[in-house]
This record gives sequence, structure tokens and C-alpha cells, in this order.
Amino acid sequence: MNLVPFISTGMILGLTAGISPGPLLALVISETLRHGKREGIKIALVPLISDIPIIAVSLIFLSWFARSQVALTIVAFLGSAFVAFLGYDCLKTRGLAFETQPSGMKTAGKGVLVNILNPHPYLFWITVGSPIIFKAWQVSLWAVAAFFISFYLLLVGSKMVVAILVHRSKTFLNNRGYVWIMRGLGIVLLVFAALFLINGIKMVSGTG
Repeated sequence: MNLVPFISTGMILGLTAGISPGPLLALVISETLRHGKREGIKIALVPLISDIPIIAVSLIFLSWFARSQVALTIVAFLGSAFVAFLGYDCLKTRGLAFETQPSGMKTAGKGVLVNILNPHPYLFWITVGSPIIFKAWQVSLWAVAAFFISFYLLLVGSKMVVAILVHRSKTFLNNRGYVWIMRGLGIVLLVFAALFLINGIKMVSGTG
């Protein structure tokens, strides 16, 4: 039983989701700047809660079409397009702008609301995450666990690291190191997008 592909995929996708510019990362930064790294870390932990209903809905949605080769092929192509978009977004990163306007809502509540209303998690889990889970399930429950653990370890862990770095140095997200990390991840994501595209083509040709 080879778990390495699921672990490596989870790590790359989790790291990308963790440090890519977006509403949740912006909230991690703004809460860290306003209230300290502890509040930023609280936001970093939010996906462990808010992603549960998103994943459940995505799995149910995709399971309805599990026997339709056409539907699964469309999902594969959409997944390729979405990952390619994420890769392109990483490549053009110049840093991250964020705001620090005060808000009366509690930290955790803001994080959950931001993530639930953000369309990216839904797109990711419907077109990318759920197909990987179904593929892992065909291997073993351990493969599913390996993907989930590696994905969330890097997703949450990287956001926590960002909170700590921002607390220590507020210029972190605009420096060259961050930009080059994002560009490297962008190239890796474009490779993943190509693999999803190849998988979709194989489905169309009947060789997948």
C-alpha cells in the first residue's frame, strides 16, 4: 500500500491553500496585528471546524454523479482548470494586502463566517478534494487518512506560522522569500493541473 502520493498531494495542496492570498489568510494577519499571534492562530484553526460541512456537501454532491463517466470527466476538467487558476494566481503574487479595521465579532466567529462564505473551499472540495478522497478510498482508509492529515497539517500549520512571523515581522508577506515560495508553488500546481487534465482526457478516450 503506497501512501506517498496521497501524502505528497495533501502536503502541496495544503501548503498552497495555507499561504495563498485570500480572505482567511488576510483575517489571520489582521487579527494578529490587532490582537496578537494568539488570535491569529485561532483563525488558522478555523478550517478544522468550518470545512466539515463543506466537505460533507461536496462528497454528497459528487457521489450523486459517481456512476456517470461524463460527470466525472467534467469534474476532472473543472478540477484541472481550478488548480491551473490557483497556480497562475500564485505565480503573479506580489505580496498580500490586508486591512485592520476594528470589528465587534469574536475572532473564531469571524473566521468561520469568512470561510463558509468563501467560494474557494467549495470549488476545491467539489472539483479537486473529493475526487482525491474517492480515489484514496479505493486504495484504503489509511490513504484517505493520509491525505486528510497531510492536507490539514500543512493548511493549518502554515497559517499558524504566518501568524507567528507576522507577529514578529510585519513586513514578512511583502518580502522576496514569500513571493518566491508562492511562485514555486504555482509551478507545482500547474503540474498538478496538467495531471488532472491528462486524467480527464483518459476518461474521454476510455483509457482511464
